[in-house]
Amino acid sequence: MVSVATLLLLRHGRTTANADGGLAGRQPVELDETGRGQAAAVGERLKGLPLAAVVTSPLIRCRQTLELALPGTEPVVEEGLIECGYGAWEGQPLKKLAKEPLWPVVQQHPSAAVFPEGESMAAMSARAVAAVRAWDARISAEHGPEAVWLACSHGDVIKAIVADALGVHLDLFQRIVADPASVTAIRYTALRPFLVRLNDTGGDLASLVPPPRKRRRRATRATESDAAVGGGAGAAR
Repeated sequence: MVSVATLLLLRHGRTTANADGGLAGRQPVELDETGRGQAAAVGERLKGLPLAAVVTSPLIRCRQTLELALPGTEPVVEEGLIECGYGAWEGQPLKKLAKEPLWPVVQQHPSAAVFPEGESMAAMSARAVAAVRAWDARISAEHGPEAVWLACSHGDVIKAIVADALGVHLDLFQRIVADPASVTAIRYTALRPFLVRLNDTGGDLASLVPPPRKRRRRATRATESDAAVGGGAGAAR
């Protein structure tokens, strides 16, 4: 039984830096033509969803993605969703960075990675998770359990949020994939979060909208957190 809000995490579309094999970080890189097409395509998938709120990283690639995907929407900028501060690594080719002594740490022990003149991955994870959990609590309180809301952010940020939802250590977050313009869905309950969709680049999103309250029995805080033993019947539509 669904009686909590649903968060849709949208990664921005492909950028010029993605295409060139560079690490953009917080630089003002923009979507390339492929990324613009991805943003328009995900907009078709999002069309008709009753989004209670749309929030975004302040970086231009996220704002461009939302302009193309959800024209007419005025997203709220959330600083907690900004890309990791890669510091001196920003703007560098990934092939070059792969030779740095810090690279194996980022790959194998990211919770210990602190980028030169930049942010630690642990700090990035903490502020991103705090931001989405605070927004989710606010939206649930204001709009009720049928609410669906969207946050547009970056690959590593989304991976960190997913790792938290799964209850896995940040050192395992490199096992998670968040492709450009992908959608990931999470529901936060009193007991545990549920990862409902991960790195979805083509599926129907309408099934993520909870059915109207009149079609559901009242759920207690305990039952809303219960997992479906055996896997459950899936979406009702």
